[in-house]
Amino acid sequence: MASTSLADLISALPEGDGWGPPPVTDTTLNGVPYAPFSKGDKLGRMADWTADSKDSRDGRGGRQQYNRNFRDQQIYGAGSAQLFTAPLAEDENTFSVVSRETTKTRYGRGAVFTRGRGQRGARQDTRGGRAQLTRPGRGGQQGYGYDSRGGRSNAPRGRRFGWKDYDKPARNRDASVNIKPDWQLLEEIDFNRLSKLNLDADEGEDLDSYGFLYYYDRSYDKQPVKTAERRLVPLDRAAYNVTTSSDPVIQELAEKDEATIFATDSILSMLMCSTRSVYPWDIVIVRQGNKIFLDKRDNAALDMVTVNENAADAPIESTDGNKDGINTPSALAEEATYINHNFANQVVLENENQKVEMAHENPFYNPAEETEPPASKAYKYRRFDLSTSEEDPMYLVVRTELDAVQKNAISGDDQFLTVKALNEFDSKAQGSGGALDWRTKLVSQRGAVVATEMKNNSVKLARWTVQSILSKADVMKLGFVSRANPKSNDKHVILGVIGWKPKDFANQMNLSLSNGWGIVRTIADMCLNRGDGKFVLVKDPNKSILRLYEVPAGSFDDEGEEETVAETVPEEE
Repeated sequence: MASTSLADLISALPEGDGWGPPPVTDTTLNGVPYAPFSKGDKLGRMADWTADSKDSRDGRGGRQQYNRNFRDQQIYGAGSAQLFTAPLAEDENTFSVVSRETTKTRYGRGAVFTRGRGQRGARQDTRGGRAQLTRPGRGGQQGYGYDSRGGRSNAPRGRRFGWKDYDKPARNRDASVNIKPDWQLLEEIDFNRLSKLNLDADEGEDLDSYGFLYYYDRSYDKQPVKTAERRLVPLDRAAYNVTTSSDPVIQELAEKDEATIFATDSILSMLMCSTRSVYPWDIVIVRQGNKIFLDKRDNAALDMVTVNENAADAPIESTDGNKDGINTPSALAEEATYINHNFANQVVLENENQKVEMAHENPFYNPAEETEPPASKAYKYRRFDLSTSEEDPMYLVVRTELDAVQKNAISGDDQFLTVKALNEFDSKAQGSGGALDWRTKLVSQRGAVVATEMKNNSVKLARWTVQSILSKADVMKLGFVSRANPKSNDKHVILGVIGWKPKDFANQMNLSLSNGWGIVRTIADMCLNRGDGKFVLVKDPNKSILRLYEVPAGSFDDEGEEETVAETVPEEE
């Protein structure tokens, strides 16, 4: 290769005093060179030799948006900082330590931070769940823990349906009655519309009374002794649950044109408290001329006493994964109905010389046919005014029931009672709704126990309260009955009885009778606007909707709806 002399290199240099490439007219403005740019480009810094080092935080893997105010800008010198950095002997970024211990971070993924006092210095449990705050107790005792929802974490309560159960499939209940193709849908009303109805009615007047009442045994009001718990004893007494159109007294009142609407307290209370219901039910409505009869089918759903229907995590059927066959909704309803029947018979003093006779005998009891004695029961037929104007009068006759009578402790006058029973199956089982243990909490925390029952059994307690108000009962007695063994549903013990005035209990439950009367009047007007026929009001099994169907005249006749059957309860083993 020929050597190049220094003279040749000097002669090859361009002419002029400057250095670098010669200026051209395309990239100069008044002799000053510039870089061509678009009008849409952002004007930023002329040169930034440290921009790349800020974004990468000197190779420590920092946020890539550190210099976000000047991102997407083409800056002179950007990206050239790597040219002046010395290469590392080893790539420390790929180095890792293998350890069997789990690395704990202060704030784990998915942790929930709560606002409020008491957070400073608290332990944050961040294993993918909710953060919990703990407070040490005095004298080395373990204190209470508070979760981020404000409740005690160690309080005895059942399993709640919450954020952990987001992936659970929705429960699909079956309808209480099969909807046939020839049924015509007339109306579909959601609960929001029903809850806005309002109609003020009077307190009602007595038309007639039947049956008799025994006196209530006040010893059940006393606190029971743990060593001598009272067991629930099955008693064979003739009890009747006759539907409206099969009641001979109501038939006589209808012939006398005493009212427009006729019903029983069980059916009427279900309709008035329909906005609280969750389980499916149905009511048969028969219009004959200008009269409406609210009926039920035999063995209808509203005859059964439900358990924890309104609980957030209500009992589930065995088909949905419930392993305890005695804790399914249907099994619990049968158990609660059995308890209510026997409890009302047990808490009265059966003395033929001391009982209150009504004006007439029991209209359903026939001594020649029945083998069991009649139960303590009085039927009062009462009339209510549902008129909205004097030009359009509308009256309702309802058959109400009373269970017992007691002497007023001050005046000595007779007070009429309704007797019902709440039942506890297993406070730790699925579907208990966070209920407290009645054996330990009923005396010391009676208010908390009753408040939990108001939440979990809202519709049941509302119906009992409405029935007590309709019958004009002075006191509503609520018994608390629990299983002798949580794993067996055939033996029960009575833990206590509490009495309330029905109207006071309704105020505690935020129960509005005017809203219930508005619902009854609205459904009656829908049927009166149609011709004579038969209708069915159905609660949707999975939605908060009522549907009114018009059905053929012969529907439900094959089910023996018109027959009057005495209801007997089998004995416990």
